[in-house]
Formats: sequence, structure tokens, C-alpha cells
Amino acid sequence: MRTKAAVALEAGKPLEIMEVELEGPKKGEVLIEVKATGLCHTDEFTRSGADPEGIFPCILGHEGAGVVLEVGEGVTTLKPGDHVIPLYTPECRECPSCLSGKTNLCTAIRNTQGQGLMPDGTTRFSMLDGTPIYHYMGCSTFANHTVMPEIALAKVREDAPFDKICYIGCGVTTGIGAVINTAGVEIGATAAVFGLGGIGLNVIQGLRMAGADMIIGVDLNDDKEEMARKFGLTHFINPTKIEGTVVEEIVNLTKRGADQIGGVDYSFDATGNVKVMRDALECSHRGWGVSVVIGVAPSGAEISTRPFQLVTGRVWKGTAFGGAKGRTDVPKFVEWYMDGKIEI
Repeated sequence: MRTKAAVALEAGKPLEIMEVELEGPKKGEVLIEVKATGLCHTDEFTRSGADPEGIFPCILGHEGAGVVLEVGEGVTTLKPGDHVIPLYTPECRECPSCLSGKTNLCTAIRNTQGQGLMPDGTTRFSMLDGTPIYHYMGCSTFANHTVMPEIALAKVREDAPFDKICYIGCGVTTGIGAVINTAGVEIGATAAVFGLGGIGLNVIQGLRMAGADMIIGVDLNDDKEEMARKFGLTHFINPTKIEGTVVEEIVNLTKRGADQIGGVDYSFDATGNVKVMRDALECSHRGWGVSVVIGVAPSGAEISTRPFQLVTGRVWKGTAFGGAKGRTDVPKFVEWYMDGKIEI
């Protein structure tokens, strides 16, 4: 079939909207009509040419929502008419990673997905002249239609609005999941969030849901404060407008009552800046502070801190897709939105 897509022909060039060929679903695959898609910074990172793993030509996009049109041989969990959210982190429920119960990082199709290919090692998209077009993060939602593996689609309720729930495919789940799944924030906790973009805002509302008592936001842009407060922020710091370091500011702000050590119980980096990651760790509380790295740093970047920061009880953790198991957890996030528990 033919469909329209916004194609990234070359690194650094604008996307071009054009008709492309799309082959139907093979064994274990599903054809969906994309009803809505978001734009994530990761898409732009790849389009710009800064992504060392970027492959062109490709169809970007990984925050989507749509309807199943056709299923391939062997597909048992989805049928035409089902509403779905594409998952760049699949959940096969059979690989060693899935069976471990310790991670959401399914490895069933990781190798081919990273090469812009379907599990059988081929593409479903092509130019009208037959030139292959590569898939992106296994999703390619910048197209009116796309083909995906069954294990990379979460079935969701049919009354949920596509233009809202598409963001659950990345930003919403990544931020809220980092709080609930990765950090395990408890009622009354103190927290700091570095970077108040889409991910940071969802970390904030995750903290609000978890019952955090003090939620400190850190950003260089004062304009971010207003929206962040709507999501649950209680304190705002612009590092360029304080005396001393942001670590000192947060430590002093969190000295309360008998606890004059200071430092937040939990901190989250949503910037991808390795220097900020260090600040996030070092502003966490001595003895039990947990710092979660969400932001993706440039290829080859390294993080550093004095070992003493870790020896004295702080914990550095990382998270991808908020630790969420796609097919199992994404429908829950949709339910939370429909119940008014989260904002999108």
C-alpha cells in the first residue's frame, strides 16, 4: 500500500512529506493507522545528525497512538479495530530480561531495531523507486500508517483521545515511571528535578502522585517555573541567579528541624548534561539519597564524582522508559489519565 510520511532523507536536512510504499505485516507483525504523534527531542537529535546511530533515509517518530488495521500470521493479542500505543521498548515476556522480572529492557528485537529494521532484518517502508526507508526506534510514527511487531504495541481503552495518550508512548511514562518504578518515592519525601522540559514536568507530577512533600525544580529558564508549579512544583531555582552552587542551595533549603545535614531524598536529571548529573547526585541526602539519571548524554560522554559521595550512602541509578514494562504498564497510564490522576 501507499501512505504519506515525513521522511528524513539525510542527516541535518528538513523532513520531506511524500508518498511511500508500505509492505503489509508479516508473521508476528501488525499494521496500524497512526492517529496522532508527538515530537520528542530524541527525534530532533537524530534528524540533526548528532545521533551517531542515526540511519538515513528513515521515518522518525516514536510517540504515537493509532488503530490496528491488519494483523500478520501468528498475532494473538491484537485484532483489527483495537486502539494501541507503539512501544520503542517492547515487552516480549519470553526473553531472559523479561523473565528476570528485574528490568523492562526487553532484548527480543533489540539488534534489528537498532539497525532500523524489522525483526526479520528487512524494512517495510520504501521509496516509490524501491529504495529502502529505515524504521526508527521500531515505531516510525511520522507516517499515516506503520507496521510494528506485536510485542511492541500496547492495547488501550478505545475512548481515550489519541492526541493525548500518544505522549504516554515516551515522555509521560518516562517521567512518572522514573519516580514510581525506578526511585520508589514515598509519601513525605523531598526531591529535586533538574530540567523542566516535558520529561521533567512528568517527573514532577509523578512526585506529586507519590506524595512528595517538597519538590524543587532547577532550570536556567525562568519561564519554566509557571507550568512546573501547575504540575506540582513547590520551589524553583535558577542556578544563574543564586549565590554559591546549586548543590549548596538545595542542601541548605532542605535542612529542616533536627536534620541539619540537608539534601533531598531523591533527585532526577532530565537534562542529559553530565555536569548536571553530578550536581543531582551531590545534592542528594548523605546516607540514603537516590539520584536517577533520565537524560541521555551525548555519545562518549562520561559521568564523574568523588567516590566518597557513594561511600557515604548515596545511590546513582539509571532508567529507560521509566522502568515501565510496555504492554503491561502503558494501559495503566492511560487509565490514570482518563481518571484525572495525571495531566497531559
